[in-house]
Amino acid sequence: MCPSEVTSTFDRPYRPAAIAVANRLGRLLWGVGIGGKPITVDGVLSDARRKMGLSDFGDEGFLEPLEVLVDSINREAALNPVGHLIIRGRIVGVLANKLVAQDTIKRHPEILEIPVRAPIVVAGLARTGTTMLQRLIAQDPGIRSLASWEAINPAPLSRKSEKKKDPRFAQAAAAAKGLKYMSPGFFAIHPAEPEAPEEEVILLEQAFLTTTPEAMMNVPTYSKWLEEQDHVPAYQALKRMMQYLQWQRPGIGKDVRWVLKTPHHQEYFDPLLEVFPNATLVHTHRDPLKTSPSLFSMLTHLQMIFSDDVDPNRVASHWLGKIENMARRTMATRDRVNDKGFVDVSYYDLIKDPLPQVARIYEAAGAELTSQALKAMESSRKVDKQHKYGRHKYSLADFGMTEEDVESRIAPYRTRFNVPYE
Repeated sequence: MCPSEVTSTFDRPYRPAAIAVANRLGRLLWGVGIGGKPITVDGVLSDARRKMGLSDFGDEGFLEPLEVLVDSINREAALNPVGHLIIRGRIVGVLANKLVAQDTIKRHPEILEIPVRAPIVVAGLARTGTTMLQRLIAQDPGIRSLASWEAINPAPLSRKSEKKKDPRFAQAAAAAKGLKYMSPGFFAIHPAEPEAPEEEVILLEQAFLTTTPEAMMNVPTYSKWLEEQDHVPAYQALKRMMQYLQWQRPGIGKDVRWVLKTPHHQEYFDPLLEVFPNATLVHTHRDPLKTSPSLFSMLTHLQMIFSDDVDPNRVASHWLGKIENMARRTMATRDRVNDKGFVDVSYYDLIKDPLPQVARIYEAAGAELTSQALKAMESSRKVDKQHKYGRHKYSLADFGMTEEDVESRIAPYRTRFNVPYE
């Protein structure tokens, strides 16, 4: 059962008995040279090919990002044995999905002709109501989102009948159960439910150009390298996977519009707009003095699953830099396009009543907000309540920071968007 209150105490990572035993055994095996070997690019490529019985990854532009990531993991992440197993398995899983997607698209080239309508993209600093807003909009029968059960395995070996529950749902449910077991309080911070919409940052992993690794572990070399790259290939890969997912579930409709959501986009609105020039960009706002420690706590809890050497202050320092960079790059994009395509939404207006804000978004997107969609959204509000899995408590002091440390980095953002103090 999830605790009613999750506090940011990081003296010692939480370890269920089975995980603790697995880590001890893993270290013993590592000590005699069995297991624990560095992850290698050749090794994960070979495992994915062997697992799927396929060999063609398509465009090999992903290899350089993968090489940088693997090197950074080996040198800097300090993964424990279970963490090493999970992270390596995730990389093999991404590669396996690449193989299946490439094979399917070769056999069905019409997939790449499927139109992707101008998506609604929800992107604000973390903890600003983006999840609530995405889940509300996703209730619209005419809107498509990435379901958590799809995200875990977007490229299955075969397309199942829509009349039967997709077996990937059981995989997602098992993954959620495993996450709860390894970190019982995590759902109070960030719920991960099989049927709920998930962040498409997971699909950006197809290009290995994504902030997901730095959220899960300490990979500063990869993180720095990532910020200097051209991310157009990542968004092209995202569009390709969206077409592939539409092909898998055609019953939703050819004229479907997607709702996307991840804070990741704030650093890369320029490449996003190059690939999706007609996107409606929903920029959410909340006092960073409140959201920052919540984000730091969430990511510290996440990283402690995979490593026994996690410094909360290091996590906070790294991500405060990311927050500043997100704000700076977003403001630069908005200056360049003169705010065209952007809709600003206050977290405080969302909490008061989200539906008027949804109506504003639909108007900006040129979409019809039907009575059926409104009814579905109203019903979902009775289920998706705040603190449903417990209350999350945190403070900047937990991360060796003061309000001035944060305020000095985000003052231009606060001023530009008139973000109030909470």
